[in-house]
Amino acid sequence: MSGPRVVIVDDHGLFRAGVKAELEELIDLAGDAGTVDEAVAEIGRTEPDVVLLDVHMPDGGGVEVIRRVKDDHPAVRFLALSASDAAEDVIAVIRAGARGYVTKTISSEELADAVRRVHDGDAVFSPRLAGFVLDSFAGAPPQAAPGQDEELDQLTPREREVLQHIARGYMYKEIAHDLGISAKTVEAHVSAVLRKLQLSSRHELSRWAAGRGLD
Repeated sequence: MSGPRVVIVDDHGLFRAGVKAELEELIDLAGDAGTVDEAVAEIGRTEPDVVLLDVHMPDGGGVEVIRRVKDDHPAVRFLALSASDAAEDVIAVIRAGARGYVTKTISSEELADAVRRVHDGDAVFSPRLAGFVLDSFAGAPPQAAPGQDEELDQLTPREREVLQHIARGYMYKEIAHDLGISAKTVEAHVSAVLRKLQLSSRHELSRWAAGRGLD
């Protein structure tokens, strides 16, 4: 079949089978994988044009796949296909290098069209997700000078470092690697920051940080 060659990466076998069944008449399916390691190997074996990529998988997820293959396979384009519509998930995978992000509620025809558009160089997003990306990359407002933001001033230097990584869309494991601490320590810092700022979720924390130009 003509058109972009596609590899599907998702840790749920039944979902992969369903996507293949729905798309086999619409695009050229080169292969599929259920783990990060399998995805890296399959991408190396098949050299696809586009990888349909789940965001959350037990062994690292879409961001890890992109990081492990993008240098060796720079021509491959990535389109995230996820059940999640959380801002931090969207931002993290786009910052890693994906060209688009659509949710699993998308129709077969729309998904095939999204694959073709990503292959042609377009950036493709489900409508409500586009705003997250625009907000993240549109340019942050000036940061408050020390002493001018009482909420920010109550955080320790390490908590501010963690907060800045959260604002940039990093996952806990990625933050831990960058800062040389454990993921549990990162989680403890995030909990402390949430308590100090009286916020209830990582999503709220990401928006709070972005609003102060910490990304």
